[in-house]
Amino acid sequence: MKRFLSSNKTEQGSKQRSDSASTSAKSDAEAAEGSRKPKYRKYDDKYLDFGFSCIEINNEERPQCVVCMKVLSVESMLPSKLKRHLETVHSNLIGKPREFFIRKKTEAVKQKSSFSKHSKANSDALLASFKVAYHIAKCKKPHTIAEELILPAAVDMAKIMIGEDAGKQLLKIPLSNNTISRRIDDISEDINKQLINSLRGKEFGIQLDEATDSHKDANLICYVRYVNENQLIEDLLFCKEIEGGTSGKELFDIVNNFMAENDINWEDCVGVCTDGGRSMSGHYQGLQSRIREKAPNAIWTHCIIHREALAAAKFSSELSAVIKTVIQVINFIKTRPMKARFFSKLCDDTGAQHSSLLYYSSARWLSLGNSLLRLFELRQEIHIFLSEDNNALADMFIDESFLLKLAFLTDIFER
Repeated sequence: MKRFLSSNKTEQGSKQRSDSASTSAKSDAEAAEGSRKPKYRKYDDKYLDFGFSCIEINNEERPQCVVCMKVLSVESMLPSKLKRHLETVHSNLIGKPREFFIRKKTEAVKQKSSFSKHSKANSDALLASFKVAYHIAKCKKPHTIAEELILPAAVDMAKIMIGEDAGKQLLKIPLSNNTISRRIDDISEDINKQLINSLRGKEFGIQLDEATDSHKDANLICYVRYVNENQLIEDLLFCKEIEGGTSGKELFDIVNNFMAENDINWEDCVGVCTDGGRSMSGHYQGLQSRIREKAPNAIWTHCIIHREALAAAKFSSELSAVIKTVIQVINFIKTRPMKARFFSKLCDDTGAQHSSLLYYSSARWLSLGNSLLRLFELRQEIHIFLSEDNNALADMFIDESFLLKLAFLTDIFER
């Protein structure tokens, strides 16, 4: 009985081993068959008799009809399938000689090369149009200058220096008034997108000010400062027209709407800089207080230029007398065309660095520093000019005390 059981177990074990061996062999065969890449027929030049050339897609040769330019699958690389396409789709071409399909293939190649050539030419003309629009916007010139001046001048220069063909190529550049306007809008939109994309996710500070343009329209200007790739970047974030009032709430709505439209997180704002106006700097209803409600980490600072203007509003009597004298001298020379021409000629004869003075405008705070610096640099020429004109102010420019005060004011107001 024991021998029978042991022999039975031996038979079962050998049977299981044989089954597992056959199963593993079968799986290995299936894996080898699955890993084996299918083989397809290669393109033969004889297939052109059926109107098919060859095109390579994803490192695979595929048949392409030279008549309708349709690309068939890899499995269709068979004479029977290619012939079927000719008979079903182009039945009117059955019996055409091989030369007919060769000519069709040549025409297709030429058409493709011509299309790529024109496409490159159009892209170059488009790029040139954007370049011209960029320079026009940068120089603040009218949009019509491109078509009326830049293009004719460029064509003439190209014809003279290079040849007639080069001049004809330049005529393909679109530079009409409306085109330049669209190009500038596209450039502006692209620059704004680049700025917004680089600003997202970074801590930043903003500086806001209200200004009135030449058309008496009020605008809210916002500058942004942030760190990008270990570099401190400062750029104009937006300039929005103030359509309603100028209260803190209305100004905040303009800023908040811009932040929401461009998906900028208020929590990344760490600094706000404004002037001392109540609508800007108010602690309860001002713009900076409303911004700090959205950005708790933001620190408000009073604009240093506004503070300087407030501090410079009242000088000591001695310094005020110096500034009064400076303005008087500038107006004496600049407001009289003949004296301005004589002074310019005097500066040219003496080899001075400049040939004219700069006006001072109380509405432009930084103009005082520029005016003082220019006058201090031309102090010797001014002394000569006023002396020849027998002006009593000439003695001021050889007075050491006056020159020291003038140098002091120039230094503190220099940008």
